[in-house]
Amino acid sequence: MSKSSFAEKVKIPEPILNLCSKNVLVMEYLSGKKLAVSIEEKLAAILGGDISAAIKVLKATQQSLDEESSLFFRVNVIIEESRADNTRYQKGLKAFQLLSMTRDARNKLSLLLDATGHQIFHDGIYNGDCHPGNILVLDDGLLGLIDYGQTRRLSHHDRLALARVVSSLGKRLPDAQEVADAMRKFGFRSRDDNVEIIAKNASLYFNSDIEGKRMGFATPQKYLQYLNSKDPMLHVPDPAVFVARTSFLFRGLGALLQQQIHTSPHWRKHAILAVAKNGKAHQLYNLGLTPISNY
Repeated sequence: MSKSSFAEKVKIPEPILNLCSKNVLVMEYLSGKKLAVSIEEKLAAILGGDISAAIKVLKATQQSLDEESSLFFRVNVIIEESRADNTRYQKGLKAFQLLSMTRDARNKLSLLLDATGHQIFHDGIYNGDCHPGNILVLDDGLLGLIDYGQTRRLSHHDRLALARVVSSLGKRLPDAQEVADAMRKFGFRSRDDNVEIIAKNASLYFNSDIEGKRMGFATPQKYLQYLNSKDPMLHVPDPAVFVARTSFLFRGLGALLQQQIHTSPHWRKHAILAVAKNGKAHQLYNLGLTPISNY
């Protein structure tokens, strides 16, 4: 990623080779705050410096995306219940500060999604443990990705197979048959080879768990159990597991910001380029001139 445009915005610590061994990875120190801590502190400032209230609000927000769990709803309740004499101007200012904080955090999340997509599909090497504690807001304003103990490498074949799944899933109207075919080529196998269930598994793994929430399942695990009850997945290729985990970690961070994350639309452009560079551009481009959009 060091030669990409993301290098100007996202910092990857350099390994200190003379201190590394087969079992030990030593990398340069990056000075900054964890993204989660940065969000907590900004929210606490809006709430008059109450860090415990900020943490409580963020935890409650992350557990649900309904209206009464939203950041704006909960912060407004705290403001209304506080003893401070909040004028209409002060309330408006706090709302503006909250909106600004949320927009900034979401922009950072979008940048991280793009950078990770580049790592997965262009570099074939990515950080498989990008939870909020491993994302830093550096002193110079850049984002830092740390803790490469769970670095994962994708073979050329697996990268292209995954790219075909993600490019199919990332369309505005994904075709279940196309998605299922791409999943089979990646190595997924189910008992009944049910096209619809295979496509739903693909979406859960590499895009979003919103379908399960709409069906009333409280967690992705319960939704996965339901899918397996319909058509059990007999084989999941190992390379798919950590990519799926990465997708889930980003969704968790999105929930913290009251945002329903769909990873495939973010990663689709990187997936398309990966396939195009392999000489398959005619399948993805109109006459090689105009990229096909998310149709």
